[in-house]
Amino acid sequence: MATQTITNKETSIKVTETISGSEAIVRCLIEEGTEIIYGYPGGAIMPVYDELFKYQDKIHHVLSRHEQGATHSAQGYARISGKVGVAIATSGPGATNLITGIADAQIDSTPMVCITGQVFSHLLGSDAFQETDIVGISTPVTKWNCQVTKAEDIPAVMAKAFFIAKSGRPGPVLVDVTKDAQLEKLDFSYEKCTKVRSYNPIPKTDLASLEDASRLINSAKKPLIVWGQGVILSQAEEVLKSVIEKSGIPAAWTILGASAIPTSHPLNVGMVGMHGNYAPNKLTNECDVLIAIGMRFDDRVTGTLATYAKQAKVIHFEIDPAEIDKNVKTDVAVLGDAKTNLDLLLPLLNENTHSDWCHKFTELYNIEYDKVIKHDLYPSTKGIRMAEVLKEINIQSKGNAAIVTDVGQHQMIACRYAEFNKTKSNITSGGLGTMGFGLPAAIGAKMAAPEREVVSISGDGGYQMTIQELGTIFQQKAAVKVVVLNNDFLGMVRQWQELFFDRRYASTEMINPNFVAIAEGYYIKAKKVTKREELADAVAEMMASKEAYFLEVCVEKEGNVFPMIPTGASVSDIRLE
Repeated sequence: MATQTITNKETSIKVTETISGSEAIVRCLIEEGTEIIYGYPGGAIMPVYDELFKYQDKIHHVLSRHEQGATHSAQGYARISGKVGVAIATSGPGATNLITGIADAQIDSTPMVCITGQVFSHLLGSDAFQETDIVGISTPVTKWNCQVTKAEDIPAVMAKAFFIAKSGRPGPVLVDVTKDAQLEKLDFSYEKCTKVRSYNPIPKTDLASLEDASRLINSAKKPLIVWGQGVILSQAEEVLKSVIEKSGIPAAWTILGASAIPTSHPLNVGMVGMHGNYAPNKLTNECDVLIAIGMRFDDRVTGTLATYAKQAKVIHFEIDPAEIDKNVKTDVAVLGDAKTNLDLLLPLLNENTHSDWCHKFTELYNIEYDKVIKHDLYPSTKGIRMAEVLKEINIQSKGNAAIVTDVGQHQMIACRYAEFNKTKSNITSGGLGTMGFGLPAAIGAKMAAPEREVVSISGDGGYQMTIQELGTIFQQKAAVKVVVLNNDFLGMVRQWQELFFDRRYASTEMINPNFVAIAEGYYIKAKKVTKREELADAVAEMMASKEAYFLEVCVEKEGNVFPMIPTGASVSDIRLE
């Protein structure tokens, strides 16, 4: 332990140790329960790496192949474990390479602590070698950040960083430590942070708002629940399920809320948003009460706000007061932790079925099935469709795999067609839409949950943005199953060019390398599928492997993802073709 306490009837004495600032950073991580960190060494962070070498029996450092990969791996680790992910890098380009992952974590509310080295404090502002103002650069995309120039400040700053990252609405924190602060000595003791002045991470529940919400819900004839990642972050999955089942309300999910409730649940009516399901999108503009739980009314969910749910009373369960009325006007705001508030709401709800209203969802699902789903899963075309790959993964995994996706058409197909039986099974980049997220995030997810089957699904475009992380998979012996759905296009952009730019495929066609040879160059088993009759056996072989496995599936070059809400259109204008 970092401190020892000698206790008798009369005294309680805290004994400190004199250690370096760099050792203090490592000891702080240990005190916070950190077991794995992702990073890349360099001059300004070298003292910390020297201490990590000494403490490698306590903390496992993963050498990512790029600092962006380190942040995405830390995100994947955090998303599947519920713990704080940790990434570390040197100053200058090492620090700036973290920014994309930090921004991704900020908009998707992922708890992460990033530690960067910095030049000696007397060189700050002098444009020294590999100096950048990473605190200034990261301020817009962090929940909190801080630069440390004195070793004695390290314990308190690190404790505050972890508390802020994981409390309330989670998010990324950056701690920048000058090299002299890493080398200086301090009298070290550690105390976890439990509060920060004027920071109120969880608003106090207003019981009156819960009563108002229950009255609206109980009197509703056509209510609709839309839940987001806030349900997963607050561990409210079971109580949400109870609320849905008691009230009989059909419930839909945002992309980051996927897997909180099993896909097969009869009241789970699918995904809302641009490529979501037909019924929940259309009926958003017919419901009389819309209950939003742990979601932020992103523009990809709402379409044009001018026509979004104008007929409905809106109840918003939300932990962050800044989200209330930001995009959609709320009739009843229920602030606070989702699990706490749903536990309080449950006894206030009447038993109900809403059978006629639920039947409308079934009718619209059948329309979507006939026009879209049937042709995605059981196509008559020669080329393999992306949904067929998900169908085979579902069969082999029995819906228990964690699916980690990149960004693009494959992401929408995976969210639409993956079967989820367990929570924290859909790990993707939601708000920022970061291509390159999938492969490194899958590494973090697999290392956090080695007992789970983790499948990374990417397109040929996003995959090549972080393809070097195959080296991390090989070195760490992480048994990630890597699937690339290759259509030789930047597929999502190409789809828009087809539909809205008269098929002018400007800079979207890809001339790709031999993906199998690259995977084999990293000593990873690999296979390429070009024919439908090869697909089932290849997926079965991949899923049966005890080691990492790479599978390239050549899919239709000009396959599209439907339904689709065109940009700026109403959710009522969702297209099936």
